[in-house]
Amino acid sequence: MASIVSYDPFRQFRALQGEINRLFDQDMDGSTGQMAAWPMRVDIREDENQIVIKADVPGMEQTDINVNVDNGQLTISGERKFDDEANKESYHRVERAYGRFSRSFSLPNTTDTGKIAAAYANGVLEVTLPKLEEAKPRSIQVQVN
Repeated sequence: MASIVSYDPFRQFRALQGEINRLFDQDMDGSTGQMAAWPMRVDIREDENQIVIKADVPGMEQTDINVNVDNGQLTISGERKFDDEANKESYHRVERAYGRFSRSFSLPNTTDTGKIAAAYANGVLEVTLPKLEEAKPRSIQVQVN
């Protein structure tokens, strides 16, 4: 007995759309315009005193990470190297990304660029962007006549 198979004329279009979506989910390297070797994901939090950027950079040494501030731009870049080149042929699968990465962020004019600090622990880079004193909220007492 023959089975009935439903025909989907748009199946190939959906497959193409999925491939295009996957391509655009990858990050671009702003300095070269090329696709970044691996996307660095960040969380950005702000309070009344500072902005904090936390970036996932697992498996890296502190010396392989660069944080630069220039002309109102904060750039986090570096390179994660494949550490077992001698045994590369013996790997069955390599899914972790290696290579150069770079992310740039425009700094608000309320940032005190002279006091920016960065710390690295457990695969997370934390960049603290303190706000200028005049940009911090303050309470003003209202005088009654």
